[in-house]
Amino acid sequence: MDAVYEDMSSSRSLGASMASLSGSRHHSQQIAKAYRQAAQLFLTRRLPEALSTIEPIITPPAQEDLKESYNGDLSGYAPIATASRGTRVKVWSFYLTFLNSVVELGAEEGKHAFGSTRWKQLVSKCRDGSVWDDVVRDGYAGVEGDVDAEVVVNLATLLLTHSPSQRLNQQKLETYLSASANPTFDISSHMSSSAYLQRRPSQQNNGTNTPRDLNTRLKLLELYTLHVLPRNDEWDYSREFISMSEVLDDERKEAFLLALHSLKEEKEDAEQREEKLRQQQQEQMEQRRRETEAHRLEQSRAEDERRKREEENRRQPRGSDEVFQKAPPTHRQVPSTSSRASRPAKKAVSPPPGLYHRISASFSSMQALISNTAHSMTANPMALFRTLLFLLAFALAFGRRDLRERVLRIIRNAWDKVRRTVGMGVKVSYI
Repeated sequence: MDAVYEDMSSSRSLGASMASLSGSRHHSQQIAKAYRQAAQLFLTRRLPEALSTIEPIITPPAQEDLKESYNGDLSGYAPIATASRGTRVKVWSFYLTFLNSVVELGAEEGKHAFGSTRWKQLVSKCRDGSVWDDVVRDGYAGVEGDVDAEVVVNLATLLLTHSPSQRLNQQKLETYLSASANPTFDISSHMSSSAYLQRRPSQQNNGTNTPRDLNTRLKLLELYTLHVLPRNDEWDYSREFISMSEVLDDERKEAFLLALHSLKEEKEDAEQREEKLRQQQQEQMEQRRRETEAHRLEQSRAEDERRKREEENRRQPRGSDEVFQKAPPTHRQVPSTSSRASRPAKKAVSPPPGLYHRISASFSSMQALISNTAHSMTANPMALFRTLLFLLAFALAFGRRDLRERVLRIIRNAWDKVRRTVGMGVKVSYI
């Protein structure tokens, strides 16, 4: 009976193993199929469909959807967690590449494709680094050191590209490098299924078991020491880490240190150029300000000069020559003068001082008198004839001395009267 019981037990174990193997193959086939479909949709730029295709295999199922897996354990994590190493790397690398493309869409196109809320959620995963926690929790049972090195490289690159601060990236890389160098096999109870334990990546020899592992490890060190740490101004720590690294040989250490030195010089040169450019911009702004101020002051001075000239022109008196130029000539000077004097002046003109103005007024009056006299003689010839006869008689009578003296006395008196009359005419004309 015991032998029969043992045979039956062996048959059940073999059947369970066959069922487990069949379920595992079916599970892997479903993951591979979803990955291929999502990749094809991504290549044709059907991004929302690609996301809806890949999400079911990288997201843990809801509590009500939990079912017994092929190994008899409850699956509380994403299906990708039980896939082979190669499949895990492909799926997570594709998902991180997909997120990078979503961020590069920009706000307008991204919101049009996914909606405002969904697009902001996807972008936030890359900028705040929460995508790293999602990958570790859903794909690697929350164990930092179990994440495949290629996936860590992609995670660090994504955060390096889109995260405004590299502090979280530095912290995550340091945690991973420390965990992978000192692996632990203490896994929480809800993640202790045999299927997951069988698929845990080997972390022996600091992740350098094969040339491929070594190459990936070197990429991680390059990201950490030559990109992340310099972004956080950890130049001295990066130099020390390179010098103390057990993975790098002397030749690679020298290459890393030389590259680090070049990066630092480039940054310093860039900072100096930026500072010089900033100073030039400030000097140009100051020069423009000075020019603007000088132009404003020049305009102000010109305006003041113009106002002063206008004020002087208003206060400066007009000369008598201007009055005579404006007045029309007439053959009757005295009546014209009287009429002008009788009319109220439209504008009072103050008498110009000085000898020049007096002489000018006298000559103008004499010219007007002579012109009027000539005009009168031309217009009345008999008056001219009578004048000649009077002069002839005057000459004959002038031969007698007593008459000559009497005539001279009369002429002097007459001349005095004429001179006074002319003087009064000049004064009236001037007024």
